[in-house]
Amino acid sequence: MIEVSASLARGSVFLAGEALECLVTLRNPLPPDATSASSEMLAWASAQIHCQFHASESRVALPPPEEGRHDVQAEKETVFVPNRGERGQCILSTPPKILFCDLRLDPGESKTYSYCETLPVDGPPSFRGQAVKYVYKLTIGCQRVNSPIKLLRVPFCVLVLHGLKGDQPFPQDEAVAPSNPFLEDEEGILKRDSQLADLASELLMVATSRRSLHLYNISNAGGKVASFCIFKTVYKIGEDVIGTFSFSEGDVPCLQYLVSLQTEERVQEAFQRRRGQPASYTTHARHQESCLHTARTSFSLPIPLSSTPGFSTNIVSSCRSWEAMTLLPSEKSPPCNHWPGPGAHKEHKPM
Repeated sequence: MIEVSASLARGSVFLAGEALECLVTLRNPLPPDATSASSEMLAWASAQIHCQFHASESRVALPPPEEGRHDVQAEKETVFVPNRGERGQCILSTPPKILFCDLRLDPGESKTYSYCETLPVDGPPSFRGQAVKYVYKLTIGCQRVNSPIKLLRVPFCVLVLHGLKGDQPFPQDEAVAPSNPFLEDEEGILKRDSQLADLASELLMVATSRRSLHLYNISNAGGKVASFCIFKTVYKIGEDVIGTFSFSEGDVPCLQYLVSLQTEERVQEAFQRRRGQPASYTTHARHQESCLHTARTSFSLPIPLSSTPGFSTNIVSSCRSWEAMTLLPSEKSPPCNHWPGPGAHKEHKPM
């Protein structure tokens, strides 16, 4: 028996265009109570990155698959197919790379191989929504002679930053320094990834540091309820969305308000299951507060680190949005100077 383990050298979150490095270890364990053991042989091992796409049948109408492209060889268990047995479609994959051929491991012996691949820049980000899912995986396949292939899958997350291209040329360092020619490829990859991360940080800093006051008036048929103020509209993952409500100039008293931070997922019109299909919303954070006799108040909603930045593909588009809802007294009741209590009739109005 051979044990196969894989570990990503630098976490599980990557930018599109970065290099993914994985260490694959194969080990022939020696049982502690075994009196004798034999060597194990593996014919080959290969690794490949792919992006698996899955769509909800109740929300997305995909065109039928093209006929005449059925691969009979891919159905055999002796052919390396990284997405074998998975739901959905493989929409993106890198060329497979062979890790080794004809490997022999003695009892208790282990060997480690390094796999490195640059992530494509033209693919979608990792996303798990209500209508579609985009999942990236690194699949490692091993095979004994005259035996089916065994697969090991390592999931990871890919973030796509608009305006950042991983294949763009980087300025060469003009400083002359001694270098090891045998480490040229490794040093080049590390330097390129470092420059890519620095460029991404710079683009994010420029985009999210711009502050522009956005003011919205919330009103109904009775008049103005409140003013809502937000200081910017572009945020980084992990930041807090901060806003304020001002009720001092309102004509209609407000009992309480609710603010939600949501992901809006909208299927493109050509792929909608029903005409005029509404968007899907997933709530990440919310803030609720009583505000009767309050002149001014504020809220803070954190953007979760597990969320996906806004993106758009030919099938779906996703973005962040906020929703503010206010709870007003009924028009039949007299003007409120006190909290009417939970039993009073109230009108719930989304704004």
